[in-house]
Amino acid sequence: MKNTLFRTAITLVFGLSVTLANAAEPIVQVPPKPPISADQEAWLDQIRSQINNINTEQLVAQLAEDPMTYVVDVRSVDEITRLGGQIKAPRRFVVERGWLDIRADLIFPNKDVPIVVYCGVNQRSPLAAKALMDLGYTNVMNYTDGYFEWANSGHPIEQADADLESFLYRRPMKVADNVYSAIGATQPGTYANSGHNNNLSFVITNDGVLVMNSGDNYLLAQALHDEIKLLTDQPVKYVVLENAQGHAMLGSKYWKEQGAEIIAHVDAVDEIDSHGEAILNRMKNRAHEKAYRTEVVLPDISFEDEYILQMGDTTIEVRHYGPAHSPGDISVWLPAQKLMISGDAMFNERMLPIFDDTDTAGWLETWEVFEALAPEVIIPGHGHPTDMATVRRFTRDYLAYMRDEIAAILDEGGSLDDAVEINQSQFVTFDTYDELHRVNAARIFQMMEFEF
Repeated sequence: MKNTLFRTAITLVFGLSVTLANAAEPIVQVPPKPPISADQEAWLDQIRSQINNINTEQLVAQLAEDPMTYVVDVRSVDEITRLGGQIKAPRRFVVERGWLDIRADLIFPNKDVPIVVYCGVNQRSPLAAKALMDLGYTNVMNYTDGYFEWANSGHPIEQADADLESFLYRRPMKVADNVYSAIGATQPGTYANSGHNNNLSFVITNDGVLVMNSGDNYLLAQALHDEIKLLTDQPVKYVVLENAQGHAMLGSKYWKEQGAEIIAHVDAVDEIDSHGEAILNRMKNRAHEKAYRTEVVLPDISFEDEYILQMGDTTIEVRHYGPAHSPGDISVWLPAQKLMISGDAMFNERMLPIFDDTDTAGWLETWEVFEALAPEVIIPGHGHPTDMATVRRFTRDYLAYMRDEIAAILDEGGSLDDAVEINQSQFVTFDTYDELHRVNAARIFQMMEFEF
């Protein structure tokens, strides 16, 4: 089944309401404003007169002054997917207007926190602001310009799917000569993003193509291959799995059908063998029909420390540098270009998750090896390609800060309750902060208890 068929299917399901000038600067088509009667407009004007209204300039200033501000989109998830996305802010939520009154206490337990609500054209958001005020919230603002004005003014947005015409969240971008990466969403895997929430990278040589990560499912792997074929006639010979997580390994069946050999660390192979079916079932529960033809297959090649490939005139080093995010984390090093495809050993733009098997102490030790290599270009496991200083901030500096804070708590005889209250506000601009910061603190504390 060709990728073009799935592009057509997605078009039929979601519509094509977004035109992309490029991945960073979406141009959003503004839909017709829903018609309302003069009496309804007068009623809305009365509501607007009772609330605190802010414009685009004021919202920008609010977020700069207080990044902890809650920014709440009260449109439906369907609208957000079809019509281009939502405002990108450190603490952003989608709570449909009809659910806001019921869920407010769960999302905003502090009645004095700053909350900005918005919709598309300033019709539902005034009602949402008034409802929150009636519930006792004291610092509520209504963003009057709405999502479309924000997006078309060039301000940052977050999209459920950045390219509705492709099964991929984003199509590949060129990072360096013959090196490309399809940058995934910095949010968790969802139906909308087809599980493309990590980076799917590839290196084109004069003796074939090497791909980093098989993708979350068979169809995602096929979509990536379609893009590779637009760039080269060389076959995909190798697919490297950064670890045993689903979005790294579940697309392997597609690649094996194309004749590629799958490479993974021995620890990742053990994880796939032991837990692969459970990971597959979780993906199927999320992906539904998008899980078509996806099966768990074991890698063809495994290694412990390194696996060096000479593909034509290109030397590619596949290495396990030490413990990091997950069992069997490996990276791809291109020594001639000083370019590293790091896998989950390095993060950018989003908060890294701590799992039960994450070795935070070992990760910091492994980091010293990366520093010694001094890569000039890094394609991280998540987030856009960048430099060492940036991934250091999102990865090493975060881990070191959390371990230092928790060590101090343990020294003073503190508890898990103290750990989850660690002040992590300096990291609030990291995507997935709200989902992860307290969970990460709890897991690091529980691990470090056994170190002391």
